[in-house]
Amino acid sequence: MASAAIGNFVGRPTNATHIFDRKIEFQPNSNGIRIVFFIGETTEQRTLKAVVNSQGWQFEKFESAREFLARPRPLVPSCLILSFSLNCLEEQKLLSRERSEVPIIVVSRDSDVRTTVQVMKAGAVDFLLNPFSSTVLLEAIRESFERSRRTLDREMETTDLRNCYGSLTRRERQVMALVVSGLLNKQVGGELGISEITVKAHRGQVMQKMKANSLADLVRMASELEQGRTAIHVA
Repeated sequence: MASAAIGNFVGRPTNATHIFDRKIEFQPNSNGIRIVFFIGETTEQRTLKAVVNSQGWQFEKFESAREFLARPRPLVPSCLILSFSLNCLEEQKLLSRERSEVPIIVVSRDSDVRTTVQVMKAGAVDFLLNPFSSTVLLEAIRESFERSRRTLDREMETTDLRNCYGSLTRRERQVMALVVSGLLNKQVGGELGISEITVKAHRGQVMQKMKANSLADLVRMASELEQGRTAIHVA
């Protein structure tokens, strides 16, 4: 029986060609230096930049969320420091949704329970009340970098998986969809109108191109591909 996670994947084998077409644009950072982005007041920029640069990290300032989103995604761990204002909550939600690999640290000169709740619900990973010590800021940045690294690792693994899937022919994708649903080679052949020997040949190519070591491995890959597609659709 096919699992619920791959139900859509196996249900439309003839249309599988267009299922996982998400395109992600990254901007390489050849020196591997981690990046701290900043959107906020110029008065805060100097202090933040000095702290960031003291650690050997890169500092980039943007005037707006729109300008930041126009920048290609970095291939290194990063985070965004955002100055809080009531008018920026919707922008913060957008940033959190569109740049999930860039954790958001919100800084503010005023704070109350309601504001803190709003900020965290809008996707921030940390909320710092200004003035704060460099130690507190650096701790928040380092934790954000670690979150970013984990997200980037998952993104790269998924990208590699999609590339492997993209190398399959249309028939191989059909065979893969039916195989991971639990059908035997003979049943797959019956569904597609091809011989069992031909199914075995296609199945071997699928295993090789997907770099799968076993059927269970292939099922896991199909599930991850489907989950990625579902997440894109919901977003």
